Parts: sequence; structure tokens; C-alpha cells
Amino acid sequence: MTTYKGVGVYAGRVIGPVLQMPKPIEEPKDGLRLSGETAEAAAQRIKDASVRVKEDLLARAEHASRDGKAVLKSTSQMATDRALIKSAIKLVETQEMAPERAIWEAATSFADQMAALGGYMAERVTDIHDVRARIVAELTDQQAPGIPVSDEPFILAAIDLAPADTATLDPEKVIALITSDGGPQAHTAILARGLGLPAIVAAKGVTEIADGTVVYVDSNEGIVDTEPTDADREAAIKYANRKPVADFDGQGVLADGTRVELYANVGDGKSAEKAASLKAEGVGLLRTEFGFLGHDSEPSIETQAKTYKSVFDAFPGKHIVVRTLDAGADKPLPFLNVNPEENPALGVRGFRTDWTVPGVLTRQLEAIKAASENSDADIWVMAPMISTTSEARNFANMLKEIGLPVHGVMVETPAAVMNAEAILGEVDFVSIGTNDLTQYTMAADRLLGDLAHLNNPWQPAVLKMIKMTVEGAQRASVTAGKKKYVSVCGEAAADPALAVVLIGLGVDTLSMNAGAIPAVAAVLKSVTKEKAQQIAAIALQQISSAEAKESARKALPILDELGL
Repeated sequence: MTTYKGVGVYAGRVIGPVLQMPKPIEEPKDGLRLSGETAEAAAQRIKDASVRVKEDLLARAEHASRDGKAVLKSTSQMATDRALIKSAIKLVETQEMAPERAIWEAATSFADQMAALGGYMAERVTDIHDVRARIVAELTDQQAPGIPVSDEPFILAAIDLAPADTATLDPEKVIALITSDGGPQAHTAILARGLGLPAIVAAKGVTEIADGTVVYVDSNEGIVDTEPTDADREAAIKYANRKPVADFDGQGVLADGTRVELYANVGDGKSAEKAASLKAEGVGLLRTEFGFLGHDSEPSIETQAKTYKSVFDAFPGKHIVVRTLDAGADKPLPFLNVNPEENPALGVRGFRTDWTVPGVLTRQLEAIKAASENSDADIWVMAPMISTTSEARNFANMLKEIGLPVHGVMVETPAAVMNAEAILGEVDFVSIGTNDLTQYTMAADRLLGDLAHLNNPWQPAVLKMIKMTVEGAQRASVTAGKKKYVSVCGEAAADPALAVVLIGLGVDTLSMNAGAIPAVAAVLKSVTKEKAQQIAAIALQQISSAEAKESARKALPILDELGL
């Protein structure tokens, strides 16, 4: 038996045959030249092919999940990127290069530049390669990359998946996903979570498993076994027959009656309506950047207000936290991120874009205000990528000038944690973005598979950062004479075991993918506040993320009952 070890990104235990992703589109022959067409005609074919690829990706986006929609829209922009197309056409005109070879070379050059930048930009290499393959397929009448077809359910193995593939996976056929590359916060992992698909990333060697090989996937432990044992089969049967998670009744509560509001992360009106149908108690994170993706220029105040209003209308009278534009790094916008950066994860992103392109944030706040005027939703507004108390003060002043009454900021950096008490002297609440807080605390790129063991919110250092934030909020509450709230809206909130630890650390509310709320609610309902505090205290004492997670899971037998 061969065992492959990776990082589980969505819990599950299944047994099934492996199917490998089909071979990618082959690289056109080097030196391939124009044949039977003019340079002008070849250039036009490149433009037409890129537009068709963009249209196809946008069509896929309409049928994808919220996260998938945003990723596909972002990827579609790459297909018609002006610099990419211009570079390819130049190769056609100056070197009489065949269009498929020209787009291949141009895209490869772009991908190499991204890889050299590292961090978020390196993660976009997968997207560029996907767009490259799709345009070449259009130009050469080949089948575009896609998921293998099978009449029977199977476990999909791949080096990594392009967002366009992951976003359209059919969970009825693909019962688990295993990749040799990628990280726990990469697009593939995030979309797998959204689909509720057992998945393991960064499992080196899984692409060597022969098609048809029956394997055992335990994404709780992050292992793939090529010769399932009787114990593995029993575990898979137990998982298949797990107790169903009850639908969320609309009120998060602990076993002792302590209320814990459970909110949804959304990106637009459609996803907000879906979250409302699942009885989310409100919106803990409105990702406003989703409304900017696909725009070459800044959307008007009226256009923005219409998008925000569609979210507000889905939750009349309910709590909604709006995060201002979080652009930059892996979400570049042509009208904001105008200068190349050597390290985009540490560059101009979030609130910092107001320093380089003044006015965009003010206009966004005006749009939020306009949308709120005809809504009875309880609107709170927060800024991302805040590190200093002066930044928090400046943002609060901007909100006051616009007339938005409840002010908050994201806690995503160690600096914000250390300044939590002072920052909360300027604003009403903070929301912890565990994805970035983990990345910056551990100095580990959140998208890099090789550092996945470090880039884990179960790391004791990260848990201590969260505890310090809560303690800062408690001191600020005493000083202010009123409650200063702490929420978590990162991926950590969607992990039922970690949700218990977060509440035990003193976090007030949790926000997550709406589909994760029922499981989180069920597990929280099994513990008292005192029990959650005990579990959190034990997790804090561990020396690794694995041991912290194991200690919490051991104290929560309901997880096995529910197959979580």
C-alpha cells in the first residue's frame, strides 16, 4: 500500500476509483510559422478566440457557486487582457509566428513573470496556463480542458485544477478531489469547500496513481491510501451513513442558551438570497470587490448602489457588514492596481488603495450610503488591510462624513492585533480575517502548498493572536463603557471544531459560507460556553496545528457522528 499525505481542506472519508485529469493541451511546436493566412487574419483570429474563451468562462460563471462566480469572472478578464493579446499579435506581425504558437509564448512569458513575483501573483500562474490552453484549443479546434467523463462516481486526481474546472465540478460524480499541488487557501481549496467536496491538496505523488485504482481518501487526516483496509472501509461506510446535519433554524445557540449569531459571507444579491433561504442570521461579510470584477473602469455610484441594495433587500431588518473594496494582490483591478509590485501580498491592497488612487473609496462609501437610505437593514461598514490606529481613525472619520454610523475594520495583520485595544478606541467592531492573519503571522504564503502545514489557522500562534484581539476588545469596551464586538469572517469560521475554539476564545459572532452554517450550528449547540472555553484553553497549550486540532476534535464526539 502507498500512502500519500497532504492537507485536508474539507472533511470526509470515501473510497472510490481514481480518474486523472486528462492530459493538458500540448504546446504548439516551437518555430511554427504562419501558413496560408495573412498576419492580419491571424491577429484577428487571436482576438476572436480570446473573446470566445472569455464568453465561455462568463457563461460558466452564471452556473457556478458564489466563490466560483467571482473566480471565473476574474479569470475571464485574463483571456482578453490587452497586454497579453497585444504581445501575441506582435509575435505574429514581427516574426510571422503561427497564432497558436504566439499566444502560447506570450502567455508563458506572462506566467513566468507572475511566478517570479511569488505570493498571490504566483498563484495566478494556474489561471494563465488555463487561459493559454483554452485559447490554443479555440485556435486549433481542440477540445478545451475539462473534467473527465464517467458513468460512475470517481475520485478526481490532478496536479491542480483551474478555477474554470473546479467551479463546475459535479459533486454527484466527483466524490473527492486530490491534488499534488496547491494550498489550503488556493482557489481549488476554497471552491471545493463551497461545493462540500472532500478534498486534499498538496499531496505529492497522487498524479502517479493509475486510472481505476481504488483508493481511500480521508480528508480529515489528509491521507490517500491505495489499498484500503477493512478499517478504512468501515470508516467510509460510517461516513456514508453519518447522521444528517439538521437544517439551520435561524438562531445560533450553545447548549446553555448562550447566543452566537451565525452570519453568511456573500458577494452579491444572488448569493445573499441563497444565504437568506438557508436562514443565515444576516451578512457578516459582503465582499464588495465582487461587484468590481469584470469592469475595466470604476463602476458608477449608481451601479454600485444597485448591487449593495440587492444584498440589503435579501435581509430586511437584519445585520449586514459591508467590507469596502479589497482589491490588490490576487484581485487586481485595472483602474486601481496600476503599478507592478515585487511582493503584492505586502503591497497596495485594501484600504491602502485610497493612498494611491484617492476618491474610489469615498465614492464607494457614497454608494453604500445611497443603498442604505431605502433599506431597514442594520448596516455596518468595515475596511480591510488596516494595521495602525491612525488608519482606523481616518476610516472612521470618512464614514462619519458620509453619514454611515457603525464603523469597523478587519484584523488581518499582527500589527492590528497588537493595536487592537487602541484601534477599538476609534471604531465599534473588528472582524478577523483568519486567512490573511494566518499568512502574515506565520510568514507563509497562504497559497503555497509546500507551506500548507504552516499556513493553518489551527496554529497555536494564530489562536493566540485571536485571543489577544479579544482581550484588546474587552479592555476597549471597559474604557468606552460599551460593547466592542469581535467577529471572525475568514475560512476558520466554517470549520465546526475551530468554531467552538473561536467562541471559547471569546469571539462574539461568526461568518462563513452559508452552506457551512448548519454543521457549525449543530456542533456549537452540543457545547456550553464553559466547555468551549475549556476546549480552547487546551488547544492553546499545544505545540502544533495538528495537535491543537486533534485536542479539540477529541473533545467533540459529535463530529464523528455527523461525519465532520
